[in-house]
Amino acid sequence: MNQQQLLEELESRVAFQEDTLDKMSEEMAKQGAEIARLTQIIKVLHQQVKQFSPDQISAPEDDAPPPHY
Repeated sequence: MNQQQLLEELESRVAFQEDTLDKMSEEMAKQGAEIARLTQIIKVLHQQVKQFSPDQISAPEDDAPPPHY
């Protein structure tokens, strides 16, 4: 392999790696946004759960058994 072919091969590999890094960066940005969205949902749900008083929450032993028993 001469130097020209080697240089072309290296340039091709660098271009491929740059493309891969760009795709990975985009995916990480999407995942970061999704994590932020899910974190906000969890915060809202946590606030809603905190608003329940203990007497509003039934214990499993208080529930009637399913009809098939």
